[in-house]
Amino acid sequence: MTKDNKERFGFETRMIHAGSQPEPVTGARQTPIFQNTSYVFHDTDHAASLFNLQTFGFIYSRLTNPTVAALEERIANLEGGRGATACASGHAAQILALFPLMDPGDDFIASNRLYGGSITQFGKTFKKFDWRCTFVDVDQAENVRKALTPKTKAIFVESLANPGGVISDLEALSAIAREAGIPLIVDNTMATPYLCPAFEWGADLIVHSTTKFLSGNGTSTGGCVVDSGTFDWAASDKFPSLSAPEPAYHGLRFAESFGDMAYTLHSHAVALRDLGATMAPMNAFQTLLGIETLSLRMERHCANALAVARFLESHDLVEWVSHAGLESSPYHALANKYLPKGAGAVFTFGVKGGYEMGIKVVEACELFSHLANIGDTRSLILHPASTTHRQLSEDQRIAAGAGPDVIRLSIGLETLDDITADLDQALTRAAE
Repeated sequence: MTKDNKERFGFETRMIHAGSQPEPVTGARQTPIFQNTSYVFHDTDHAASLFNLQTFGFIYSRLTNPTVAALEERIANLEGGRGATACASGHAAQILALFPLMDPGDDFIASNRLYGGSITQFGKTFKKFDWRCTFVDVDQAENVRKALTPKTKAIFVESLANPGGVISDLEALSAIAREAGIPLIVDNTMATPYLCPAFEWGADLIVHSTTKFLSGNGTSTGGCVVDSGTFDWAASDKFPSLSAPEPAYHGLRFAESFGDMAYTLHSHAVALRDLGATMAPMNAFQTLLGIETLSLRMERHCANALAVARFLESHDLVEWVSHAGLESSPYHALANKYLPKGAGAVFTFGVKGGYEMGIKVVEACELFSHLANIGDTRSLILHPASTTHRQLSEDQRIAAGAGPDVIRLSIGLETLDDITADLDQALTRAAE
């Protein structure tokens, strides 16, 4: 089931069937876990053609694996992309996304409202590669345009930001990226392809932490980069890794040789080969299982989350609630445009009493699990200022929507009354 089947089959059909066929030897209907490292060549000519990228197939599981390949095809299909590269984590996916684009001394522009770990990775760790990141408030698209330089190679945003529920205006940002001749990279982890078809709004590359909603059950870490297949990497000299001769493959030019599959093939043949950020087959298998129920879970996640947000908005001990599904949200119109099926399951609220009150509320919860993850079937709670965003400066935390009074919720699939009751008793106990 390829990208062409997007028009033929519905989302639910594709989330179950894309990338999956009966295993030809045994007839097993579920994709097997190919827990092996390497694959036998037919002969020396076959081996040579595989290593020269003249034939496609399996060589070594650092590069490709049948279970992982099934997951890549499924995610690419659901996103409407040309190809995908699965990897070890969401952070690995961010490195892989930028790896074919960036040279030492290059820069990219990113939203200042990102997951705290992404801000640390972009702003600190990437400096070791001499990759520079300029953080801007993308709510005003003109800020992005002003930050562009001749060395800018990409724009990076989250479609639905973690933790604040901020929604990026993808159409406006895509127009700026097109004018600059650079790709728009969209982290679609929080929205998933079910809620936000980011390619339809102008994204060129999509990044996922598959650990979150795609897996859905807190068992498997992973990441994925999806290529739309529509960006012309040879239109300028900005991206020599894809347009110029590749020394490791006898001068082969990826864009010239592979067309709309150039980016994905480079990610496997070069990025996974040399960076080694490979997804484990067992994690791919678990994520394939998770995706089979994605639409059902997201519908319940979103319904529960909006109801909880409304409950908190009317609570005496809550100062504010940031959920784009609320009519009071400044992002409500963007939610209706980009996420009409629901504004996600992760949002924040501010407790009266600040930092200390926030910690007490988290510790008083009984049903909610206090941990650093989102997208689980279980409801999760976190105080970002003391955990995921603690490495940031106070100004950075506030800009990212993780100020001292902020509590982040990832609303699960439990009975709604049980979720609200736990929050109510936690707020009351903390106030006492």
